[in-house]
Amino acid sequence: MKEYQLNVDPRILELLGPNLYTNIYYVLAELIANAYDADAKNVYIIANPDDIRIEDDGHGMSYDKGDITKYLNIAGVSRVKETDSFSKSGDRRKMGRKGVGKLAALSVSEDVDILTVADGEKSGFILSRHPEEGSKLKAVNESDIKFEYVKEHGSAIVMRNPQYRLHKTLAAVKRNLLKIFPLVNSDFRIHVIRGKENVIVDAFDKHVMSELGTLITLGDEYSPLVDLVPDSYPDKRKDFVSSVGEKTIPLVMKDNDGVEHEYTMRIAGWIGTYKTTRGRKAEMSDFPDNFISLFANKKMGEFNILPVVGQNKLNEVYVVGQLHVDLFEFTELPDMALSNRQGYKSDDLRHSTVLDYVRTDLLTEILKKREAYTDRANRDKKQLKEEEQRNNEEKLRRDVDAFRQKASEEAADDLLNLGSGLSREAIKDAIDKSINKNSPELGIKSLVDSQKKKILISQTSPDKSFADIIYQMLLYNNVPAEDILYTNCDDEVCRVPEGRNVYGYLRDFFVESYSTQKIFVLFVTSQNTKKSWGAITEIGASWITKVDHKIFNVEPFKPEHPLDNDTQWQNTNREKPTKGELWMIPLNADVFCQKIESVCDTFGYKKKTRQSNKTQLGTLISIRNT
Repeated sequence: MKEYQLNVDPRILELLGPNLYTNIYYVLAELIANAYDADAKNVYIIANPDDIRIEDDGHGMSYDKGDITKYLNIAGVSRVKETDSFSKSGDRRKMGRKGVGKLAALSVSEDVDILTVADGEKSGFILSRHPEEGSKLKAVNESDIKFEYVKEHGSAIVMRNPQYRLHKTLAAVKRNLLKIFPLVNSDFRIHVIRGKENVIVDAFDKHVMSELGTLITLGDEYSPLVDLVPDSYPDKRKDFVSSVGEKTIPLVMKDNDGVEHEYTMRIAGWIGTYKTTRGRKAEMSDFPDNFISLFANKKMGEFNILPVVGQNKLNEVYVVGQLHVDLFEFTELPDMALSNRQGYKSDDLRHSTVLDYVRTDLLTEILKKREAYTDRANRDKKQLKEEEQRNNEEKLRRDVDAFRQKASEEAADDLLNLGSGLSREAIKDAIDKSINKNSPELGIKSLVDSQKKKILISQTSPDKSFADIIYQMLLYNNVPAEDILYTNCDDEVCRVPEGRNVYGYLRDFFVESYSTQKIFVLFVTSQNTKKSWGAITEIGASWITKVDHKIFNVEPFKPEHPLDNDTQWQNTNREKPTKGELWMIPLNADVFCQKIESVCDTFGYKKKTRQSNKTQLGTLISIRNT
């Protein structure tokens, strides 16, 4: 009679089991990793009405040879030296290390059936959060050890009455699995099965390449991916897609024995940006589509470092990447992974070094490519739109001239017919009648007005961080980005068309236009303003053309005439006079929201409530009492 003795305090299972993992896909990734370490060729994820079943055709576990005893040694380290780092076949580097991944299924079910067969020898037991006295596990009768896909060797994990469920569509299940477990190929396949539905998970990186506009690959293994990115603009492809060698960074660290050595950390993988995010949310379930994941030994260690390395830029929503850092799992170095494989220890030198590299180099470079790609993608569109605007302006000019001539001629005819000795009222009535009769010919004016930019954010480059807050609050209040002119904006649609000078653009469509609609200016003023010739020019131009404006000021600067300094301006504080962290007192936060809402009222945008705006503003800037 086989006995299954759990080598761990049973309270550990009750404490860790339901809390170790926060997501069904992390659990599946652990179970898939175990199958990979067992040299499986196929893993089957079967979603049944009352259970979720994971089967694999790996080596299986032999009771007689001690495999199951080793399995039940919870938290027994599986890799002590480098020779332990490979699977039984010697062909795969092991993903597991801590020995707690086997508890993953207990995050989903209180009782989990573990079934296995190795060279015809069947074994089975129930892994439970509440094992029997003496840490004994209940055995499964050999007649009840059945598999749906496993034949001569392999294992099955059956999570009964699961507390989590897979997404209702297998396409979403596949997409989520690909994000956290990209290592799938012809030698290792993942099958997802629900009833008569069956999908095979293929490589995420190859799947996602068709959706990218820009890409940087690191290392020879990933360089073929550049060929999978669509060639949208052949004349600029080298600017958008590039392949470089893996990144190497020397580190000095102490090994497990406390002896200091020099190591070389190698970072490979890829990072890119989506062409568009339109329509992506419909398929999202548990993971966002913009992320940068860290992998070691082909296993995900941290799903998303983007919130840590990002600069809160608007175009970071397009970023996606997977980086592989094998030094994270180097056997002779201390284990840096958190117990649930959902992150790394933040104080580990390897982790902080990778974050610094991504933050200062890799992310910056891919965002530059994204900006260039967007400029190229919108160049033709913007040229066409500007040409259409020019044509409408010219048509308006012709219509106004024709209107004047026709109205005056008809007025003269009417006056002539009325004879001499006309009263002033009669002359005025005749001219008004002619003008009203011909005014429909000026219908093009409303079209010209609708195509114009409506709001100009005037600022200096050093004040971009504050201008970005104004821009984001405008968007939050339903102001279309197309209506905003903001020369330093990360969103290309707000910038002046490629090859145009901002002052020439404004002159063509606002000063010399027959349309009388004027642009509304939001001035960002600070100590930097008086050092910027461009900012001073824009202030002067606004005074000459008498445009409406509002002032968002950074202390200790004091706005002066010709700005409307008689009206209350909004004040923001900065830790240092010309740079540093921005912050506001609650009163100025309220004034900020008031001014944004006033702009919306001017143009009829559907503004948010004051409380909603203040809450949103608090996510963008620090609001302090003093």
